[in-house]
Amino acid sequence: MRHSDVREEGANARADGDIPAGGAGAPGTVPPPRGGSRPAGGAGARPARRGRRRVLRWISCVLSLLILGTAAAGYLYYRHLNGSIQTDALNLGENKLGGSKPNAFGQTPLNILLIGSDARNDAENQALGGATDTFDGPPLADVQMLLHLSADRSNMSVVSMPRDTMLMMPKCTEPGGKVHPASKGLVQTNESIQRGGPGCTVAAWTELTKIPIDHFMMIDFKGVVRMADAIGGVPVCVEQNVHSRTRDGKGSGLKLPKGTSVIQGETALQWLRTRYGFEDGTDIGRTHAQHQYMNSMAREFRKNAKLSNPVKLNSLAQAAIEAMVVDTGLNKIDKLFDLSMELKKVPPGRITMTTMPWIYSTKPGLDGRVEPKPGEAEDLFRMVREDIALDGQGSGSPSPSATPAAPGAPASPSAPAQQPSTAPTAAATAAPPAKIAVTVRNSTGGKDGAQPKVKGRASEVAALLTGKGFTKVVADTQTGAEDTSVIRYATDAQAADAAAVATALGLPAGSVQKSDQVAGIVVFVGKDWRTGGSPAAPPPAPTKAPDSAHALNGDNDQACMPIQPGFTW
Repeated sequence: MRHSDVREEGANARADGDIPAGGAGAPGTVPPPRGGSRPAGGAGARPARRGRRRVLRWISCVLSLLILGTAAAGYLYYRHLNGSIQTDALNLGENKLGGSKPNAFGQTPLNILLIGSDARNDAENQALGGATDTFDGPPLADVQMLLHLSADRSNMSVVSMPRDTMLMMPKCTEPGGKVHPASKGLVQTNESIQRGGPGCTVAAWTELTKIPIDHFMMIDFKGVVRMADAIGGVPVCVEQNVHSRTRDGKGSGLKLPKGTSVIQGETALQWLRTRYGFEDGTDIGRTHAQHQYMNSMAREFRKNAKLSNPVKLNSLAQAAIEAMVVDTGLNKIDKLFDLSMELKKVPPGRITMTTMPWIYSTKPGLDGRVEPKPGEAEDLFRMVREDIALDGQGSGSPSPSATPAAPGAPASPSAPAQQPSTAPTAAATAAPPAKIAVTVRNSTGGKDGAQPKVKGRASEVAALLTGKGFTKVVADTQTGAEDTSVIRYATDAQAADAAAVATALGLPAGSVQKSDQVAGIVVFVGKDWRTGGSPAAPPPAPTKAPDSAHALNGDNDQACMPIQPGFTW
């Protein structure tokens, strides 16, 4: 009952003569008639006033208890939800780009890494995950998707990396101090989580894509099941009857009839884990099935978000919170709520799911594994870095009254707060050029080795630096292999000096990286700078995701998975 309703009812009761005049409801007392006079001498007036005061005090006490009780329950439930949020470090690597930066209008994009863990560290996950030989072993990051929310909130892009992708792993340091050295060879990307947790998966993505990652969210088997149950099921489609089971017992066990089925619980988990039975039976087909599921789930979430049933909404919130591990920047309910409101601004028709362009590895022992496709993978990463919509429709236009923000102006108040950038800048306190020791290496052959190194290129770039006042420059006989010119430094004390070198050479701030693979400041002259006094200007950025990214639009509710021959029933 509202407080105002109680006041009205109390007033009506008094007007109708229901409150006794003498004492606290003593039987046999009769109120004076309306408009009549009260007993002489005021003897009856005081008991009447005392009675009314007692009733009002009683009502006030009840209301106070109700208000305090409700507030206390809400506060305790809020604390319960906050206490349910599991967190881990955001980035365990050394190449920390800081948070996403605002555009000219003060609007800030958001980059969130979504991680699916196959951890089998408790009874529930073990029952769902099978594979008894992996119980209590180190988990794998079998699902990795980078979600990019555009600065103007007009569109959303998702880039998946197949779990069989081979990468060089960065050095990762756990909060407790344990160090996982940088890998000396290629490592399968899903093993990144074993190098200290999801923060190393973030570090591997940062190292590869040069995209600043603001947050991560990680979910395990039981979390997928709980989320699917809470939402009431997710529609998916297969072109034929499918049963994911091989003769030797491998496969997820998924069994669905041809057409559309609404899946939840363990069946939803089976769908997300299926590779034997979809397309060609590789991890690539599984990635495409995950995109179909996520698009469908996004549509279902938008439907459920409009429900007036608080129990349903509460179950969704509870399931989401208990299902995830997030970075410390999302450690409060209000932060997660703000983030959900930002994501909700994008209509499904402007959500684009893609897969990182890839090629099969030709390196010995890596049959069936993949590597980022030269050129096209970088094109996709660049579009995300430069906030270009992957669907080719461009971004929404700022409102007519919008004006570019002044330099250093804060981001849009609706955007979650960003972490300060730790990337070095030339504005920091760098030493005079003549006191900065620099080594230059010729890396112009590129990582693929398709072109020979340009002879004498390290000496040419060293001479450029000498002409700009850097007198402690050495052209190293040791070479390297880099597609893009980069400057690496060894210690935090060298960060500002390295940034000053980048400025002198005309290299972007993002080309400056901390690394334990160098002893000082080293310039790696890459394939992008084979001639001339400055790096070649990059070609225009693509305006649409490459065909090899296998884009799927969020409004496409007709998507249906092709079935691998031999897996029908």
